[in-house]
Amino acid sequence: MSRWKNRPEGSNWGDFGPDDQIGRLNLLTPEKVRQGVAEVKEGRSFCLSLPLDLPGGNLLNNARHPPQRFATRTPEGQDRYLLRIGDINPDHFDVVNDDRVMIHTQYSTQWDALAHVGAEFDADGDGVAEKVFYNGWRGGEHIAPGAPCEDCGGLTGVEATKLGIENMAETCVQGRAVMIDLHAMHGDAHVDIDYAGLSDAMAAQNVTVEAGDMVCFHTGFSRKIVEMGGKPDKKVLHGSCAALEGRDPELQDWIRDSGIAALIADNYAVERVPSRSGEGPRPFLPLHQLCLFKLGVPLGEIWWLTDLANHLRENGRTRFLLTAPPLRLPGAVGSPVTPVATL
Repeated sequence: MSRWKNRPEGSNWGDFGPDDQIGRLNLLTPEKVRQGVAEVKEGRSFCLSLPLDLPGGNLLNNARHPPQRFATRTPEGQDRYLLRIGDINPDHFDVVNDDRVMIHTQYSTQWDALAHVGAEFDADGDGVAEKVFYNGWRGGEHIAPGAPCEDCGGLTGVEATKLGIENMAETCVQGRAVMIDLHAMHGDAHVDIDYAGLSDAMAAQNVTVEAGDMVCFHTGFSRKIVEMGGKPDKKVLHGSCAALEGRDPELQDWIRDSGIAALIADNYAVERVPSRSGEGPRPFLPLHQLCLFKLGVPLGEIWWLTDLANHLRENGRTRFLLTAPPLRLPGAVGSPVTPVATL
């Protein structure tokens, strides 16, 4: 049952228990891991991450910037980079490098945590909409404005960061994944894929999706990023390749009814942002609201899928073992990830 009096229409709040924090990742059972392992026939692995300094600049999302790397410093203020330990103690001859990174967790290849997107929704039935996230967890508040919080590291959290990315990391995110190659159908065309388009691609590629599978969409978008070499063109970023039509009710029904454990793409947001459809009061990110807020389906974005998709297509395959835990960073609402596909 749900922790709250109301739950959103079409949601699964409470289905995995009143205090659930990992959503559909509950479906990554030992059997799903064994199914993934059964797909390992070649002993070949693929890195599914871009270099984390791509796409370059902030034209894709103006609030997110490339990583910045610095040397750590000694208490005396000396950079710990090409640091001669002999300068500290002449008995030693080691040379040390030690660095620190300022990174936007959702700049490049990433997972969205369930805390990333919620909604204003009257979960407790008092007639007033609250800031609510998956399974009814409420948006946290500081005791006083600007006051640090032991539970959320100084940031306003989701009920003591109950939906932080560390919950996802603890599951290990390993199991069977399925590739749907939209680029093979549409090339670099800027098309929105509804359920009919998805069905066409799955039929053409003989793809079967079962409950607990993680589904990957290859659109070719990350290949465009790589081709631009860290100097992206705004028209290319916002005018290339396929994305899901997040408002299509049949597509939403498929995501809900298929029982998929995670939804992954090599494009910016899995769905088209901004959506080119809809009117009246509606979510800005309809697929994010469905997946993260209602169903607890994590979203993987800007993955590097081209090499894997090409190999699968050339060998008449669509399934593989996917291992993709995020950083175990308590309270984070997203995380860089270096996924590995094993065939």
